[in-house]
Amino acid sequence: MANTPQARKRIRRNERRAEINTNRVSRIRTFLKKVETAIAGGDKGAAAAALKEAQPELARGVARGVLHKNTASRKMSRLTKRVASLG
Repeated sequence: MANTPQARKRIRRNERRAEINTNRVSRIRTFLKKVETAIAGGDKGAAAAALKEAQPELARGVARGVLHKNTASRKMSRLTKRVASLG
C-alpha cells in the first residue's frame, strides 16, 4: 500500500479523476445511443440532428483525454455514413 504522502494523495486524486472520466464516457455513450436509436427507427432527420449533437461530445471526449482521437474519428465516420445511407 502507499506509504508516502505523495502516493496517498495520488490515490485520492486518481479515484476522483476515475469517477469524472467514467461519467464523461457514459455521457458520450448516451449521445451515441440517441443516434443509433434514430438510425434504427429509420428517421433521417432525427438521426442527423442527434449526430450533430454527438459530434461536439466526441470532440470534447478527445480534448479531455477520455477517448483516443482515432476512436472518436472512426465512430463519427461510421455513424455519418449510416445516417447518409438512410432513405
